[in-house]
Amino acid sequence: MTVPYYAFLDAGMAVDVASPLGGVVPVDPQSIKPVIRCADDDRFLADDDFKAKVTKSLAIADLDMDDYDVVFLAGGWGAAFDFGFSAALGGKMTEANAAGLVMGGVCHGPLGLLNAKAADGSPLVDGRKISAVTDKQVKELGIQSTPHHPERELRGVGAAFESQTRRRDPLANHWVVDGNIVTGQNQNAGPMVAREMMQLLVAQISPSTTAPTELADTGEKASTS
Repeated sequence: MTVPYYAFLDAGMAVDVASPLGGVVPVDPQSIKPVIRCADDDRFLADDDFKAKVTKSLAIADLDMDDYDVVFLAGGWGAAFDFGFSAALGGKMTEANAAGLVMGGVCHGPLGLLNAKAADGSPLVDGRKISAVTDKQVKELGIQSTPHHPERELRGVGAAFESQTRRRDPLANHWVVDGNIVTGQNQNAGPMVAREMMQLLVAQISPSTTAPTELADTGEKASTS
């Protein structure tokens, strides 16, 4: 959540934080332990504005997708319990796609695309190149209690699933762009997915120019779910 949030914010975008039910977004204490904590996590812990957005997140059902230009689906094990089961999230991602918004996600975040539909009513990810947490990684980490495993579920609705593998998949990194959808295999892909999303947005704004990696002063807006 933190790396894409600050990538968008530092590029000059306004960023909202939303969740399926609104209110407090639980943060796994293990994700901010010093061993794996990154610089943007430290920045979050000292950022009262961002922490307030996480404590009082917007309810996804209340969002007007016309207010946004990009939507990023943050991962984490928690997303396995609600993203793929949320009709509101599926509906909003369907609206976002219909409006041509740039959509992205990493780790378990792409589960938020499970219930999204294309214009013809078929699953949005059917035939689309998508990356997310692999079945191999779930097995390696021994976390079988989650109701949705990204690779299994996304393949089940027709996604052309892509990933890289290493001796242990949590150390692997992969991201893929397919039209207006950018997805990454795990948290390692967060910076790359955010970068690719902004490049797509700039290309939409100025299609005749090469997309830079910054969006300073564009007035664009992002939603991080």
